[in-house]
Amino acid sequence: MGTESSANQRIPLIMVAGIRAEQVAAAAEAARREEPAGTALVHHDLRGVTQGVVRRLVRHGAAEHTEVLELAHGCVSCTLREDMLPLLRRLSAAPDVARIVVQLDPALEPETICWALQHVVVDGRPLVDDVDIEAVVTSVDLASWLADATGEEELAERALGGSADDERTVAQVAVGQVEFADAIVLAGRADDRWNQVRTAAVIARLTPNAPTAHLDDLEFSALLGEVAGDARRGAIDGPHGRLLRGQPPLDTDAGVSTVLFEERRPFHPERLHETIDVLLDGVVRTRGRVWVASQPDVALWLESAGGGLGVAHGGPWLAALEPDQWADISPERQVRASLIWDDYYGDRTQELVVIAHQANPRDIVRALRHALLTDDEIAAGAQQWASYPDPFGEWHTDPCGTDPAGNSRDTAADASGESGNRS
Repeated sequence: MGTESSANQRIPLIMVAGIRAEQVAAAAEAARREEPAGTALVHHDLRGVTQGVVRRLVRHGAAEHTEVLELAHGCVSCTLREDMLPLLRRLSAAPDVARIVVQLDPALEPETICWALQHVVVDGRPLVDDVDIEAVVTSVDLASWLADATGEEELAERALGGSADDERTVAQVAVGQVEFADAIVLAGRADDRWNQVRTAAVIARLTPNAPTAHLDDLEFSALLGEVAGDARRGAIDGPHGRLLRGQPPLDTDAGVSTVLFEERRPFHPERLHETIDVLLDGVVRTRGRVWVASQPDVALWLESAGGGLGVAHGGPWLAALEPDQWADISPERQVRASLIWDDYYGDRTQELVVIAHQANPRDIVRALRHALLTDDEIAAGAQQWASYPDPFGEWHTDPCGTDPAGNSRDTAADASGESGNRS
């Protein structure tokens, strides 16, 4: 990041995401129209990316430029590094550009782009030296979003894949887009009142502080004016960051509930594996850190959306580090660890947040507790735990049998160096 003086000179950037391309385009154009002379709108159409073709649109004032890009490798990462990031740098330096609106392709999760803005070096420095993420806005189709967010359809089935081996589901992208949003633009109409209420209940638990407005009467500046002062604005929590932002409702509304699972004993790896389905059936989202008895030194990051779930390496527990290694740990994480520190286990703990739309919260908690070590297994000690067969040896995807070696997630987790993938 730059100094305070340079930060004040950064160009505001608004990111607009969503799974329905036409609604994303309408919301992004609404943002541009409020200041057409000084606002540049950028869009990379990735429908042909797997063939190495990307269509780039830049709209600024009365001018509109469309160009077909041919990439050596057809993937989102190449598009970011070879064109999108350099283009944003050029626009941020242009004297007639006062704001940038990035209209994301439906295959893109805003967290990925925000990570790239903060960490990928272009011309010797990251883009956040020149742009300030004013807000991430996600468009939600009231008629179809809940079905998208709870289904098992893969992006490739809608010709939305970000690369030839992109096996992400529509649910994973749709949920990630909303979860990372600072504001929500609703579009269309739900088929019935019940679907609309349930959609609202899920969104309120994914991003509780995000203001909403309908696309039909959208005043973009008014919507941004309602964004909370402590909104995310592109900040990435990482596997040891906050699992809950804002104050999501903890009561059940229209069958939608939030389950907080916290325990101070490890999971038995095989019983946890057998319990995985409880985090998929009737569940919109699961996120959190798990402690598996056979892997005492590392936290595992568990994340699900709809019918897909993955487990990845989440980095070491602080209790497994030498004292001189703590200097590299953020003060925020050290404070959080100190609040839960156990004399024997340190900061090792189970922390999961589950948002369910059909599952019974009691059944989820009961199944997860059954997967914990029993008193007798605790008494057997860590040496015995290390001998347990471990289905989570390096990474895990569900359904079982998916070959992780060739998969590509194109997500911030991969970009930041975490291993693992989602099915």
